[in-house]
Amino acid sequence: MEKRGYLELPPPACEAVKAKEADAPVAWLEYARRQSTGATYWQQEPRGMIDVLVMILAGGRGERLFPLTSQRAKPAVPFGGRYRIIDFVLSNFINSGFFRIKVLTQYRSNSLLIHLSRGFNFGSLSEHYVDAIPAHQSVVGDLGWYAGTADAIYQNLRVVQDEMPEDVAVFGADHIYKMDVRQMMDFHRRRAAACSVAVLPYERTAAAGQFGILEVDENWRVVGFEEKPADPKPIPGQPDKCLVSMGNYLFRRLVLERVLAEDHDSETSAHDFGGNVLPAMIGRYPVYAYDFSQNVVLGEGERERGYWRDVGTIDAYFEANMDLRSVSPMLNLFNPAWPIRSVLMQYAPVKFVFNEDGRTGMAAESIIANGTIISGAQVYRSVVFNNVFVHSYCDIDESILMQGTNVGRGCRLRRVICDKYVTIEDGAVIGVDLARDAERFTVTASGIVVIQKGAIVPREGPIRESSSLPPPGSIQPRVHEPGSVKITPEN
Repeated sequence: MEKRGYLELPPPACEAVKAKEADAPVAWLEYARRQSTGATYWQQEPRGMIDVLVMILAGGRGERLFPLTSQRAKPAVPFGGRYRIIDFVLSNFINSGFFRIKVLTQYRSNSLLIHLSRGFNFGSLSEHYVDAIPAHQSVVGDLGWYAGTADAIYQNLRVVQDEMPEDVAVFGADHIYKMDVRQMMDFHRRRAAACSVAVLPYERTAAAGQFGILEVDENWRVVGFEEKPADPKPIPGQPDKCLVSMGNYLFRRLVLERVLAEDHDSETSAHDFGGNVLPAMIGRYPVYAYDFSQNVVLGEGERERGYWRDVGTIDAYFEANMDLRSVSPMLNLFNPAWPIRSVLMQYAPVKFVFNEDGRTGMAAESIIANGTIISGAQVYRSVVFNNVFVHSYCDIDESILMQGTNVGRGCRLRRVICDKYVTIEDGAVIGVDLARDAERFTVTASGIVVIQKGAIVPREGPIRESSSLPPPGSIQPRVHEPGSVKITPEN
């Protein structure tokens, strides 16, 4: 243990301060030791960033995630057994001490609004809030639906001005990662930046044509930006790597108001932060790139540092979920020092029943959420959400079963994603014959089968849509529709 002034530093912070003294985030100097049930944890001192307003952009359609986004916005898509995608960015801010949060919604926002109201309610604490702001008709000109990310903030500038923050954090809500945002804020203020952009060093060959790329000088001041270039500009001194924009920004409020007004007046702008606002600021304002790979999260080791996943496609979403069930996943959901917060659903515990020859309820290398019953079935390498019922003699492998899924007896599923409240008839086989599956379901090029929300799936023939589903946020099981498909009761 080393000391710096009056504060003790944990070993990771000590090494970072030694290696890069001038850039050592103040947040690293705020670690304090505490004892909990005999184990030692590192915990940051609670210091709310009350002079910062957080604006979360959560209105995206997520078209590449269809059909998972056919009835909900991309940030509301369930993830990891009990969460929604938006939970990760909200947890990052709350764990970092930012409690003034506005969430801008637009596309199919009902389930997202219910989730926010039930999972992120600070009660009567007036300076602590997560407020949802649905898209609305503006009194300024003919403004309507948000034309882009920058336009979404522009149309809500009055909200920003009412709060009178020194800085504004503008973050997306559709990525999976952990981040101590205070470290980025400290970087932003030490540089006296007008704007700071979170970036991730990436192999140039892998990033080509996939991401927005920032070009920086030796001091990491941004000198250029390109949208998905075929030949990304390298990092100074690292010719094989480039800097991928994570779409997360910190702005000085007065600068933000000015550049958004200019962008709004531009007839050629698409009103996007990455494509329009940021390039217009480069050279006129001090814009810096913040290296996310150097961000230190409580309870996380060097191996987990820099984990960030864009789950914008079915394949990426599937792989990110599958990563979680490994022995040592890159994204640790069991870190008590950095909890991922969400709605607490009052389900019963998980139950595994039957232990007979050929009829044993079990799961291996899997995540199983509360309320689920595995009845004489075998589940391998899968992610199973709340309130799922898997009947006897089923064989489930590498699959994602969302809340309320009901799998009948003797079914066989391989690399299948079942959206909420899917019912599958006894004896159905899905994910084995992809050509046949493609006639009824969405099937990706890599062979992942997606069954849409509320689908009633017979062994053969066309699927049906359920006539009634529980409302968002409900813990009630779906009422089975008699005669729709055959589900043998367990006994």
